[in-house]
Amino acid sequence: MELRPPLVLASASPRRLALLAQIGVTPDLVLPTDVDETPQTDELPLMLARRLALEKLRAAQADPKARGALVLAADTVVALGRRVLPKALGEADARRCLAQLSGRRHVVITAVALGAPDAPARLRESLTRVKFKRLSEAEIARYIRSGEWQDKAGGYAIQGLAAGFIPWISGSYSNVVGLPLAETWALLEGVGFPTQLIEP
Repeated sequence: MELRPPLVLASASPRRLALLAQIGVTPDLVLPTDVDETPQTDELPLMLARRLALEKLRAAQADPKARGALVLAADTVVALGRRVLPKALGEADARRCLAQLSGRRHVVITAVALGAPDAPARLRESLTRVKFKRLSEAEIARYIRSGEWQDKAGGYAIQGLAAGFIPWISGSYSNVVGLPLAETWALLEGVGFPTQLIEP
């Protein structure tokens, strides 16, 4: 078996870790990064996701613990048109996000960046369109009480109770959870990293 470089996941998200496990990938190190996620003036949602994924990648690569490793970073953005919805850090954030999503379609964008030692970063994106049913005040209140919205982009988690709000999606489901697996697989395959269905 060929030796491979260690893989570092530049994310604190347990969802991304679980998604990687679905394709047989276990990072050798989880290395969360601290990056300012504030959109720049007139920055479009796709450009924001790309920029933040690359900034997270570079921040992790600068850590001595990641020296000589493959580094995988991602950023997920929930957008209503050109408007980026925030991560819900409090109940008021979550309530505003859910009220804006109610009865509408929105887009979930994830940019995935992979950095190999002494090589340019590779970048892929995934866009998924998601439709919310019209939510009543009681439904929003019940969801707020569940706590599932905490630290979630757009104030909801499709893999939880909010699945009952979503009659339709077009695109990658895993992207909405937080990591598009087909795009991530393609990046890893491109550098010869073994996943469950790629011969080591």
